Amino acid sequence: MANLIEVRDASFSYHGKDYIWENVNLQVEQGDSVCILGANGCGKTTLFNCIAGNFQLAKGSIYIDGKPLGDYSITELAKTIGIVYQEHSVAFPYTSLEVVRMGRTPYLSAFQTPSQADTDMAYSIMEEMGIAHLAEKPYSRISGGQRQLVLIARTLCQTPKAILFDEPTSHLDFKNQALVMKTLRNLSEKGMTIIMTSHSPAHAWQVSNKTVLMGKGGIIAQGAPRDVMTGENLQKTYDVRVKIHKSDADEAAFFCEPAFEDL
Repeated sequence: MANLIEVRDASFSYHGKDYIWENVNLQVEQGDSVCILGANGCGKTTLFNCIAGNFQLAKGSIYIDGKPLGDYSITELAKTIGIVYQEHSVAFPYTSLEVVRMGRTPYLSAFQTPSQADTDMAYSIMEEMGIAHLAEKPYSRISGGQRQLVLIARTLCQTPKAILFDEPTSHLDFKNQALVMKTLRNLSEKGMTIIMTSHSPAHAWQVSNKTVLMGKGGIIAQGAPRDVMTGENLQKTYDVRVKIHKSDADEAAFFCEPAFEDL
């Protein structure tokens, strides 16, 4: 299967100084769910922004659907790659349905307004995600978890081939984290290509079929979670000894914790 997203021999630096990471290679096939893990400052969000087209590599290249990233216009890229950031605010009191409908913007001309078909599509996506009850509520007045679900719905309205998530559960409480991760897992099961950055190792086991562990300087390991999510690799990633446990109730379920006695 051809790669939908491919990072080749990539290196990045700010202002031409020392590289944040070097020689990064990543292949993402259609339908993959990729979780990028790493400690603060390792460069995982920088890699995210390079793939999103926000930052330019110092060396190497990125291909989206076989085409160099730099050859895409902003509109073309928005039709191919959807992005859900940690934070989002709106200047006007839009309803949640109006925010979701904004996902159709790449398909509208400069002075064109959304059609009834665009509105129907936005509402249908909200229905499918189980958030249609938020349609007429002001986006600024719903909870953080609900806003994140609305942003995911907006991105789905773009009909992209892949969605990038930058720490999608950041700042959310336990229940809302679970709601967002359930939504990501549902999208993955339906064949949506996903790349997400996260601080939580649990997310790799919950939703990904490919995990990328990043440390200072580049990628420590990548591959199937069962292969790369080892105590040794996680210690290299987070600079702390990690204990991995298997659930007694579900042999496929894993979780981990830091070795507190070493801290």
